[in-house]
Amino acid sequence: MKPEVRAVLVGCGGISGAWLRSPSLKKRVEIVGLVDIRRAAALDLKKKFALDNAVVDTDLNRALKTLKPDVVFDCTVPEAHKSVVLAALRHGCHVLGEKPLADTMANARAMVSAARRARRAYAVIQNRRYQPEIRAIRQAVASGAIGRLTTVQSNFFVGAHFGGFRDRMKHVLLLDMAIHTFDAARFLTGGDAEDVYCSEWNPAGSWYAHGASALAVFTMTGGIVYSYQGSWCSEGCRTTWESDWRIIGTKGTILWDGASCIRAEAASGDTGFFRDVSRVKIPVKPLKRVGHDGVIGNFLDSLKTGAIPETAAADNIRSLAMVHAAIRSAGVDRRVKV
Repeated sequence: MKPEVRAVLVGCGGISGAWLRSPSLKKRVEIVGLVDIRRAAALDLKKKFALDNAVVDTDLNRALKTLKPDVVFDCTVPEAHKSVVLAALRHGCHVLGEKPLADTMANARAMVSAARRARRAYAVIQNRRYQPEIRAIRQAVASGAIGRLTTVQSNFFVGAHFGGFRDRMKHVLLLDMAIHTFDAARFLTGGDAEDVYCSEWNPAGSWYAHGASALAVFTMTGGIVYSYQGSWCSEGCRTTWESDWRIIGTKGTILWDGASCIRAEAASGDTGFFRDVSRVKIPVKPLKRVGHDGVIGNFLDSLKTGAIPETAAADNIRSLAMVHAAIRSAGVDRRVKV
């Protein structure tokens, strides 16, 4: 079957493998170019995934001018996203990029504006949205199964020994990881953050240079209060990468461990010190595409139909805004607007 689009993949580090293993990408995309400032990295990726016809280059503009792809897949580090996306848009390409959208809000706004002017699709990977459990919980919340949503809590505790650049990053938890959880909070609630108070610290024994732990409390649209507590230097009893969640409505509560365990109860009586409760069934249906493959498949579908991608940058910038507002709040030790 002839591929639907021709693509250049930029940034041939470890995360690029998650893209190239996507069934949707394998079936529907021809990788015509691999670009990395380290030529050896691009050559290694070409060999590993048997991309025999892919042209290897160290200069993105040259590769785009020569190959004229339909799409650019941006797998670079956050600091490079702006230059990659703007170059791709200048050459008339649609773009799907890795999270986070950008390293700063100013750069994110510039990229979103450029995509709008170019009339090209630009979306970002938010692979946690494509998990059967989070889809099922979102549907249950939207159905009113636990009443009107009032309070959401997520806890993230993982002792991750990456080594490398993360060990030296400022705001390492908020900048590099919390974007996933904050985006999941927007997805589950259907709301956006309005303001936040955040405290950030580096605990004794941390192997990170800065900001391995944080506590943030957001006010979301509709008066929902969302609280996040996390640490990347918490040994033992770790949560899943997707966090541990408590979702509270006016009639009941949903508990989710971030994996396959979902428990939900709602009040079934209106008298007594403790109201009678009944178990709420939340059926989890298999997804055709999960993780990276879900985002990539949705993006390719949008190019075919003209629909807006679910993780369009123009919307997902609101998740990034939560990250940077939390960092600002921690810096001034007071509540700030998002």
